[in-house]
Amino acid sequence: MTTSKISTTRLGSTGPTVSRIGLGAMGMSGMYGAADDAESTATIHAALDSGANLIDTGDFYGAGHNEMLIGKAIAGRPREDVILSVKFGAMRGPGGTWDGFDSRPAAVRNSLGYSLQRLGVDYVDIYRPARLDPNVPIEDTIGAIAELIEAGYVRHIGLSEVGADTIRRAAAVHPIADLQIEYSLISRGIEAEILPVARELGIGITAYGVLSRGLLSDSVRRETTFAANDFRAHSPRFQGENFTQNLNLVDALAKIAAQQGVLVAQLAIAWVLTRGEDIVPVIGARRRERWTETVGALDVQLSAEDLAVIEAAVPADQIAGDRYATAQMALLDSER
Repeated sequence: MTTSKISTTRLGSTGPTVSRIGLGAMGMSGMYGAADDAESTATIHAALDSGANLIDTGDFYGAGHNEMLIGKAIAGRPREDVILSVKFGAMRGPGGTWDGFDSRPAAVRNSLGYSLQRLGVDYVDIYRPARLDPNVPIEDTIGAIAELIEAGYVRHIGLSEVGADTIRRAAAVHPIADLQIEYSLISRGIEAEILPVARELGIGITAYGVLSRGLLSDSVRRETTFAANDFRAHSPRFQGENFTQNLNLVDALAKIAAQQGVLVAQLAIAWVLTRGEDIVPVIGARRRERWTETVGALDVQLSAEDLAVIEAAVPADQIAGDRYATAQMALLDSER
């Protein structure tokens, strides 16, 4: 049985009704080191049972592992109770290498065919290119997804990590439900141009990286080390002096959280929730207790004074290091 613990909101002016917080499943397929399938499955069940309905994945997470995991976890659940958001287009080699992006219309159809099989469903709720393919006009990619909507295999179109110009071009082809993009207390770049354009066009925001890969939590400390296959082992914000400076900011946030009687992660999620009903945090959780903590953020009430104190303690311009390594930053249309 679900509860009314988590409220809902509409994703943009044309998108589906989703829970106020969504579950990001990427970490369940090795992006942050080893994960346990049984615990991951239990976490998906806990999220759905708590009233969450939005689950975000990518066909390249674990080279298909993530979709198969989710497919098994939601089998037997009413299909309409789950909103599946799927990213596609990133190409990976057998050794886990990243080999670019492919969002040609034929590749769009091919990718979806495999995703439907791995997920065990007849349609995907939101389908989105993971990144902008520099070799394919966005109009061609969106047009291909629109054809899949007409055929009944997709319900809505989303975007991921693209800039204002690309958003406008995509929306001119077909209504866009949401833009998935990193947004947190320490990653606020969308506020200048991207967020205003999304709001102008009635496009919702699904915010990932809300906890900044665990930096905005109680789980990462100065003595923390990361396995070679952990994303953070190569992230500029977790390296050397950058890491030290950023943890100093987190220490300041921790003092505020302690005064509020909440966890750092809950405070970080609550801050994003105050940014607007059109912004839905997608929180990565690999264990049930982390999801329980996530849901607890919905009970955190922040006044205008609280927000001012938080933002003074963690000024956006004091964050050290880019959110991705240099090569990956170059692939982000949203950063151009």
